[in-house]
Amino acid sequence: MNNKITKLFNIKYPIIQAGMVWVSGYKLASAVSNTGGLGLIGAGSMYPDILREHIQKCKKATNKPFGVNIPLFYPEMEKILQIIIEEHVKIVFTSAGNPKLYTSFLKKHGITVVHVVSSVKFALKSQEAGVDVIVAEGFEAGGHNGREETTTFTLIPMVKEKIKIPLIAAGGIATGRGMLAAMVLGADGVQIGSRFVASEESSAHKNFKNTVIATEDGGTHLTLKELTPVRLIKNNFYNQVQSLYQQKPSTEQLKDLLGRARAKRGMFEGDLDEGELEIGQIAGLIHHVKPAATIVNEIIKDFNIAKSKPYAF
Repeated sequence: MNNKITKLFNIKYPIIQAGMVWVSGYKLASAVSNTGGLGLIGAGSMYPDILREHIQKCKKATNKPFGVNIPLFYPEMEKILQIIIEEHVKIVFTSAGNPKLYTSFLKKHGITVVHVVSSVKFALKSQEAGVDVIVAEGFEAGGHNGREETTTFTLIPMVKEKIKIPLIAAGGIATGRGMLAAMVLGADGVQIGSRFVASEESSAHKNFKNTVIATEDGGTHLTLKELTPVRLIKNNFYNQVQSLYQQKPSTEQLKDLLGRARAKRGMFEGDLDEGELEIGQIAGLIHHVKPAATIVNEIIKDFNIAKSKPYAF
């Protein structure tokens, strides 16, 4: 399957595994890369020395391209960027911040830069900043999300209409049929997160994985917009947030309830009651924990079957 994304990243399939906090370590990234996609190490939940360790281990686990996802609000960006340069990482996905901050710096070091956006406005700003590719993510996605609540189905064609660089679709994609739909709408590839949370190589706690595959339609909600919008599974912590909203809380009250390390507590340590459980709406279509290679191969098989049907192009 040759297109702009496979050629740019030198991969077999235009499938990118999202760089998710507490989930995307070197085991998952290397497994996806070894199967023909592009694996990403999620730097957002890693101290600089841990990130370096994961990059080095990923190099040993695969001879295929892989990348690192960096949320731009990361408090130790200078250290992270130095590690990226020293370890000769060739692909960096940035998110949650202004792409003008580091794009030119990264590109001067020969790094392909991709930025994640949730609106046409920020897609254009990213293109102006000089990024090589844009990921347009609809609000169906898990984790931190756009305030506009624009769905993937509407966001992709609107962004495609305005930009000239390659486009990757994200949010609500977990199957080959979803991949085909995104590409028909104008995407050159897809970024998939939630489906890879429920993989054997994911560093998510088994309690969280089991909760993901048990989550049904309507089991998630985008909340905490006053802080950073995040899509959560409806558990006890989520109920506490909703109860607080009934009192018309201040931003400080919401911050106090959120506290620190909620996502680590839920996703990495497996506290299903008091932890923050971030997942996309597509969780309702995820029913089994499988090896990452199986997931990639099933997506491609499903894509090819869907594409061959008379109603598909």
